[in-house]
Amino acid sequence: MSLKPSALKPETAVYRHVVLAGDPWMGEVTKGQTLRILDLEGNQAADTLFFNADDPVERYSALDTLAAGDQLYLTTGSVLMSNEGRPLLTITADTCGRHDTVGGACAAESNSVRYPLTTRHMHNCRDSFLRGLATHKHLNLTKRDLPPNINFFMNVPVTPDGVLTFEDGVSAPGKYVEMRAEQNVLCLISNCPQLNNPCNAYNPTPVEVLIWD
Repeated sequence: MSLKPSALKPETAVYRHVVLAGDPWMGEVTKGQTLRILDLEGNQAADTLFFNADDPVERYSALDTLAAGDQLYLTTGSVLMSNEGRPLLTITADTCGRHDTVGGACAAESNSVRYPLTTRHMHNCRDSFLRGLATHKHLNLTKRDLPPNINFFMNVPVTPDGVLTFEDGVSAPGKYVEMRAEQNVLCLISNCPQLNNPCNAYNPTPVEVLIWD
């Protein structure tokens, strides 16, 4: 973990928005701006994707990010890389200290495999991502444009034999992660509605998005 608080004050933010549990949010962060995702009540998971706002064919790449950072988890100093090998954002402050980028997003299909078939109808992050994309229809982005995502605040340990496990989150009320945009980026968040594993203590709660110039 690499904990580092921010000097930025919420009252000076140029944008603030509370994303309710299970809801999507999509918005632009211009080059040089700082984006904060704030865990309001603790132990929530914020599934997040980034796209180049000027050319959305370029988007967040978990593979390139892990290779560039030479570490499994994201924290202060991590550079979020694109599928073209270019920096999209840099994590500049982090009071949680560890964020997952291998666990992926819950979906109707994965819910019905991991849990009873009756969970298939439940809200999930893949569907929330699609709802977020629908607010920017002019981009013509579809389900095919959803790569593996970051799970901010989510705890997904990897066992010595390479198995992913979903455990209680390592966040708490008021914890946050902050990123400086290295390009004009579109941020797409699904505030995870998962009720079947402890990624959000079986109780999805709101997060807040803040942006500073």
